[in-house]
Amino acid sequence: QVQLVESGGGLVHAGGSLRLSCAASGSTFSRYSMGWFRQAPGKEREFVVAISRSGGSSVYADSVKGRFTISRDNGKNTVYLQMNSLKPEDTGVYYCAADAQFAQLQRGRCDYWGQGTQVTVSS
Repeated sequence: QVQLVESGGGLVHAGGSLRLSCAASGSTFSRYSMGWFRQAPGKEREFVVAISRSGGSSVYADSVKGRFTISRDNGKNTVYLQMNSLKPEDTGVYYCAADAQFAQLQRGRCDYWGQGTQVTVSS
């Protein structure tokens, strides 16, 4: 079992930045690929970014490339999402996810999910 707890969400003006964190506990963090998903009001949850177990590979949704950066610290059992140049369309609940398989995680078929943290970008 893996427990995931997100933090760092909030309200920011367009063009601003936020850094989300996801702290994992309960199992060996380095065994899992990690990712972030988001869900806007009235929309389905969508993939944002994923990072491999070692941190050596990452995949981004086209909508966030060049603006968001994922990283992980296996010593601290934490994954981060640095979000720059935020846009109103980035508004939503951001979920951290974990899965043993990198490909499965990108498809949203994740074994573990956090409870989510709200990000609101005002125009």
